[in-house]
Amino acid sequence: MKTRYLILAAVFAVLTALGTWIRIPMPVSSFTLQTFFCAMAGLLLGSRWGAVSMAVYLLLGLVGLPVFTTGGGFSAFLTPTGGFLLGLIPMAWIAGRVKKSLPACLLGLLALYAAGLPWMHIATRAYLQKPWSIWQTVAYGMLVFLPWDILKMVLAAWLCKKIRPRLL
Repeated sequence: MKTRYLILAAVFAVLTALGTWIRIPMPVSSFTLQTFFCAMAGLLLGSRWGAVSMAVYLLLGLVGLPVFTTGGGFSAFLTPTGGFLLGLIPMAWIAGRVKKSLPACLLGLLALYAAGLPWMHIATRAYLQKPWSIWQTVAYGMLVFLPWDILKMVLAAWLCKKIRPRLL
């Protein structure tokens, strides 16, 4: 059973990386499928292995593989979206911990925003050479993405409900 989870954690790390290839660029970030695959990893693999899959994904990028929307390497974590990358681990963990699929995804998304928004607020000063107000951070870091993210969470919850009995 452990081998199955190791393989599936690797698969979801790769799927999350592939999810960055499908993107719609925005001024500071992009619409991608990273959070979709992160939520699925948590729902299907549980909290521990879902979080492991996202940690593997981050390690792949940290060593320089271009798996993030901004490429790869440590510098990706210094951008305004670096906190959202780190937020993938608690997002997957929470999605795997909460028993109901859609609430699990939405609570995981909340954890992602809780990690990403403060980081974005601080990093925009250095990265964009100008500070953002809290309202700008919330608007450009969350409100623009929220409808798309909620749609992805609904789709992930529905899809995992169908896949889970066949996968594990």
